[in-house]
Amino acid sequence: MTDTATGAWPYLDVHQSRTHEPTPYEYRLAATLEEIFTEEGHELADVARGLNARNVGTPDGTQWTEETFRAEMNRLGA
Repeated sequence: MTDTATGAWPYLDVHQSRTHEPTPYEYRLAATLEEIFTEEGHELADVARGLNARNVGTPDGTQWTEETFRAEMNRLGA
């Protein structure tokens, strides 16, 4: 939606919903997810299998499941 007075688009900050700088864990998780999406697929089973195969554990160090992945994405606000 443009500003009706100026016709300009409102300013958008690409990180406007961030509450903090990503942690090393969050950076590693994001990079690994990108790799999995490119190489293996987008289904939750593919994601859990890919994270486990790359030894990227959950925050508590357990293996990923579809349920733990959903819960973590919810926690991270993704």
